[in-house]
Amino acid sequence: MIHCRDCQSPYPIDQTPYRCIHCGGIYEFSQQPNFDLDLIEFRLPGIWRYRHTFCLDIDSPIISLGEGNTPLVWAKAFEKDIAFKLEFLNPTGSFKDRGTAPLISFLKSRNITDAVEDSSGNAGASFAAFAAFAEIRAKIFVPSYASGPKRTQIESYGAEVVSVPGPRSKSAEAVEVAAQEGMVYASHAYLPHGILGYATVAYELFDQLGGVPGTVISPTGQGSLLLGVGVGFNALKQAGVINQLPVLVGVQAEACSPLWAAFCRGNKQIEEPVFEGETLAEGVRTRNPLRSRSLLKLVYDTHGCFVVVDEESIALGRDQLGRRGLFVEPTSAIVWSALEQVVGHVPDPIVTILTGSGLKSYSP
Repeated sequence: MIHCRDCQSPYPIDQTPYRCIHCGGIYEFSQQPNFDLDLIEFRLPGIWRYRHTFCLDIDSPIISLGEGNTPLVWAKAFEKDIAFKLEFLNPTGSFKDRGTAPLISFLKSRNITDAVEDSSGNAGASFAAFAAFAEIRAKIFVPSYASGPKRTQIESYGAEVVSVPGPRSKSAEAVEVAAQEGMVYASHAYLPHGILGYATVAYELFDQLGGVPGTVISPTGQGSLLLGVGVGFNALKQAGVINQLPVLVGVQAEACSPLWAAFCRGNKQIEEPVFEGETLAEGVRTRNPLRSRSLLKLVYDTHGCFVVVDEESIALGRDQLGRRGLFVEPTSAIVWSALEQVVGHVPDPIVTILTGSGLKSYSP
C-alpha cells in the first residue's frame, strides 16, 4: 500500500497524483516488499520474475522490453577483484528501465494515455521507450545541457521533447507547471513504484553471487537506485534469505553533492542548500534529492558512506573502465574514483554498479 510519509493519507484509487493531494508530501510504500523464494516466476522476463514484490494490482499488465538480468562481470581494479554490475546493458542503455517498467504498468492499470516526465536524459529515454511500447503519449522536459545522444534517443521513440534552459532544477519546475495544468506527471523521482523495480538489483546480486555482497557502490543523484538496492536487501533479510546487509556507498559529483555534505555533517536530512555546479556526470546533478531522509538513514544503518569525485577523476574513471572493456557514460564513471577511495576500508566482495552506456554521451 502507498501512503504519504508526512500525513499518512493513502494514495487515491481514482487519481494519479505525484504528490499527496492533502499535504503535498511524498508518497512511499508503507512496508517492505514481501520477498518469497517460492513466488519467483522464472517463466517471466527479467525483473518480472519478481512481480510479487512490486505491490501492483493483480490485473496490472506486464510491460517489458527485456529489462533486468544484467551481467555481473569481474575485473581487476586497485589490486582487487571487483564485480561490476552492467546496468548499461538494459534495453535503453541504463538502469532506469528497471524502475520504468513497473511505473508504466501502474499507469496502464489506471488507463492513462498521456503523461509528462522530466529528466537529464536516461530517465526520459527510458520513459519514452516504455511509454511508446505501452501506447502512452509522452512529453519529456529536459535541461538544455542534456547530451545530444540522449535527446536523440528520446525523440526516436516519438516523445515530445521540451528543452528547458538553466540548471537541472529548472526542468523540474517546468514539468510541475504542466502537472498543475492537469497533465499526469509520471515522475520517476516522486512516485515510489520504480524503487521496487530497482530492488531487483539486490535479488539478482544475491543469485549471481550465491550470497550477499560485502559492499555495493552506486552513483547517486536522486538516489532511487541506491534506495532500491537497500530496499531489496532489506526484503531479503526480512524473508530470512540473508543474515546481514551489505555496506552501501553512494557516489556524487563534487560539483553537486548534497547528500555527501549532509552525511559529513552527521545530518539526518539535507538542511542546507548546496551549489549546483556543472559536471560531466549530468545524471547525478541533483541539488535536493526528494528522499534524502531515507537515503541518509539507509547509509547510516548499513555503516556505509557517501563520497565525492572531482571532474578530472570522472574523466580518468571513464578511461580506466574503458580499458577493462566497460564503455560507460561519465555519470557511471564516477564509481572508479569512489572505488579507489573505499577499497581496503569496506568488506569484500565489492559490487560496483555501472548505470549508463557510454553511447549516451558519445560524440565523434
